[in-house]
This record gives sequence, structure tokens and C-alpha cells, in this order.
Amino acid sequence: FSPGLLVVAGSFAAFRLLNRGLERLVPPPPSARRNRWKWRNIWTSLAHSALPDTHSLSPRRFYLHPEMSNDLVGTHPPGAHSLVAVSVGYFIEDFVDMLCNQKLHQSWELLFHHSVVIICFGIAVLLHQYVGFALVALLVEINSIFLHLRQILLMANLVHTPCYRLNSLVNLGTYVVFRMATLAWMSRWLFLNRHNVPPAAYAVGTAGMAIMTPMNIILFYRLLRSDFLK
Repeated sequence: FSPGLLVVAGSFAAFRLLNRGLERLVPPPPSARRNRWKWRNIWTSLAHSALPDTHSLSPRRFYLHPEMSNDLVGTHPPGAHSLVAVSVGYFIEDFVDMLCNQKLHQSWELLFHHSVVIICFGIAVLLHQYVGFALVALLVEINSIFLHLRQILLMANLVHTPCYRLNSLVNLGTYVVFRMATLAWMSRWLFLNRHNVPPAAYAVGTAGMAIMTPMNIILFYRLLRSDFLK
């Protein structure tokens, strides 16, 4: 039994309660009332992405602990393990929320994405290894802030506004820097350190990168086409 599982369970319960109360905290506009669960779901996702620990601690950890750049397997500073466990709890909650409220053909991509993240982060939580690797992956959440804001603006029918246009530009820029570049760096690190990673963990990591990279390239093209090429 890993104490990290308690953090995962607590995180799941906290995000579940937040999801239930968000409709009162942030009432949906008339354009979003037909899809109330989605409105709550996006705001819950934004809350996870905007958590100070989720994005600000990852770069700071590497600045304060430069040895992590060379050892993403066994080296992790205090608090990093709990941070990854909190994210596992969130992704499980989001998986359950989509599974209960959305048809499978509409959500299978995100469900698949969450399954990969839960497995990879779950290994880090259970084994207390690869936590540094998971911290690098959490840099993606910096872009997720603007990705979720885009969905909120769309649901609020605020597409033709300067706010949406500005968010689209920032979203695309952070997508390249914090999502695509991060995945490329992780793939490179995994390849260069393939002799130092056990075969099973290397297989999981390689499969995860092989799945996530094409998915993110496709999403980037969709964003580019929707917000800039139309």
C-alpha cells in the first residue's frame, strides 16, 4: 500500500465535490445551459490546470534541483510525489465524469488520453520513481489553461471578441512551447536513457509518447484550422 494512493483518493474526492458545486459558483450562460455538465467539466479542468503547484512548481523544481535534469527516474524533491498524485486523482475524476455524461464516440479520444496519463503517472506514484519525468509532463498544463479558456469562451458564445482572439494567439504559442516541445524533449530523454530504464517502464513510456505525440499534432492542426485558417 502506498500513501500516495490516499492523496489520489483525496484529490479525486476534492475535484468531484468541486465539480458538483461549480454550477453555483460559476452559473452557465444561456448558451451553455443545454450542456451543463460540460460547463462544469471544463471549469473543473481549468481549476486543475490553474493550481499553482501544477504549473509553477515544475519549472521551479528543476531550477532548485538541477540534478533532476540528469536523473528523472530516482530523483525527486519533497512535494513532487504528492503533486503527481493530485494530478492522477484529477484525471481519474475527469475520466469518470466523461464516461458518465458523454457518449463514447464523442469522448473516446480524451478517455484514451486520460488512460495513458493515469497509467504513466500511476506508476510514478506507486513506485516513487519517474516522478521527475511526470513533472516534465505537467508543464503541458500551462497550455491547458488557455485550451480550457478557449472552450469556456466558445460555450459562452464569445467567439467574435478580442478576448477570444487574444486567447487563441496565446493558446497556440503555449501549445508549441509547453506541449509539443515538452513531448519532444521527453521522447528524446527516453531514447537517450533507454539503457538506464527497465524494459517494462521503457515500453510503457515509449508507448505513451507514441500515442500522445500524434494526438497532440492532430489537435494542433484542429486549433490552427478552426481559429486561424477559416
